[in-house]
Amino acid sequence: MASIQGKSLLGLQGVPKEDIEMILRVAKKMKAVVNSGNKKLSLLKGKSVCNMFWEPSTRTRGSFEMAAKYLGADVINFTPRGSSIQKGESFRDTLLTVTAMGVDAIVMRQKQEGSPWFADTCVSPIIINAGDGAHAHPTQGLLDLFTITERKGHIDGLKVVIVGDIDHGRVARSDIYGLKTMGADVHLVGPRTLLQPELESMGVTVHYNLEEAIKDADVINVLRIQKERQGIGFFPSAGEYNDLFGINKERLALAKKDVLVLHPGPMNRGIEIETDTCYSDHSAIQEQVKNGVSVRMAVLYLTIMGGDDVDTTR
Repeated sequence: MASIQGKSLLGLQGVPKEDIEMILRVAKKMKAVVNSGNKKLSLLKGKSVCNMFWEPSTRTRGSFEMAAKYLGADVINFTPRGSSIQKGESFRDTLLTVTAMGVDAIVMRQKQEGSPWFADTCVSPIIINAGDGAHAHPTQGLLDLFTITERKGHIDGLKVVIVGDIDHGRVARSDIYGLKTMGADVHLVGPRTLLQPELESMGVTVHYNLEEAIKDADVINVLRIQKERQGIGFFPSAGEYNDLFGINKERLALAKKDVLVLHPGPMNRGIEIETDTCYSDHSAIQEQVKNGVSVRMAVLYLTIMGGDDVDTTR
């Protein structure tokens, strides 16, 4: 029987299919709780979770906090501003300090790629990667898989197209690993300056023409232009990017009639996606936000307590 109890979730590379399926099964149970009138469970009563975010976040940080609280855990929210990091305390010493307080899990977002892996070698609490630079964002990948499964009933054999800033997008890599593990046909498309051909080594198809890429697509996942990670000169202007790679209703007509549109948020409307698309019947963007709470509840429960036979009536 699959189990991730006591294991950190650092990325989706190498995560077995049965582990992903278990997380999605438990997330389905957790979503029933999120949709209910009484969202409080006692599954993590007596446990504590520390959210350590070195970068801004609305969806990930908020949903992890709600997930832990819905499960009955105590939550500490940590940001560098106002902490001893401002006095020169190191990353490692900060981790050791929080660990000494007795936390059971640390949810971490860091600018530096690999930081969660380093943290996992330094301290004993479970480490859950909430995004490390441009490298990985495993719970976003899982919630995307969950959303696709909800809408499509399966992932195996679907043509999933990831559009946009692939090189700077941590979501892209986590989605690729998760989707490939679950049997999807994954295609990437974006400007040559934001999409390296070497990514084909991950078993995906690389395109530089949007219309060609999204033809007969089952799912289109639109990624945000990562302005905070880019220098200058990746594309001439936001208008030109929109002309060549922006997703709108006209371009959706090239995909399958029931194409599903995803976006991890926040959206740069009018650049990578148009308003008429992100709020259309094809879109599951707001449902992704709700699913983020459910999936993160599943991850916290399974890593801290374990067991996919969880009783959500408690």
